[in-house]
Amino acid sequence: MKEFAHPGQLEKAPADLNRALSTTLTIACNEYKLVAEVETDLGELPPVMCLVGELNQAFLNLIVNAAHAIGDAVHGTERKGRIRVETRRSGESVVVRISDTGPGIPAHVRDRIFEPFFTTKEVGKGTGQGLSIARNAVVDKHGGSLTFETELGAGTTFIVRLPISGAAAPDQKAAA
Repeated sequence: MKEFAHPGQLEKAPADLNRALSTTLTIACNEYKLVAEVETDLGELPPVMCLVGELNQAFLNLIVNAAHAIGDAVHGTERKGRIRVETRRSGESVVVRISDTGPGIPAHVRDRIFEPFFTTKEVGKGTGQGLSIARNAVVDKHGGSLTFETELGAGTTFIVRLPISGAAAPDQKAAA
């Protein structure tokens, strides 16, 4: 738990994002263990200058949302879905892909999913803060980008792109 939180970290420091993701998956296990199998494909990554506690929270929110989406898709069946976590280096950035086999994001809400307090979950099930917090950590605090690909009936992949140096390249800020 201590490794996950990194309380009070005020300055960016080099971090092993593969280790951070592995720790986050352990923390989130109770959210997904009954509804999904987890598959990881963690590539070789350099240390990333970051506030690792902030990124852990972003990853946790994405993984918990994936588990909830899969839970909705498999509810009332014996089936389990799949959460896949993949990391790769791409030039001077690291790319983290978190995919689920949930129902996908309906077209009419796609433009709103990063808005604070927006949720498609029933009352009492979600606060609408998870994706907003994740976007803030990735885009605002790290100069990265948080995007998604989705297909109804097939699932969603959230793509986190972070600069290795801790500072976004000019073209990344425009894409965020």
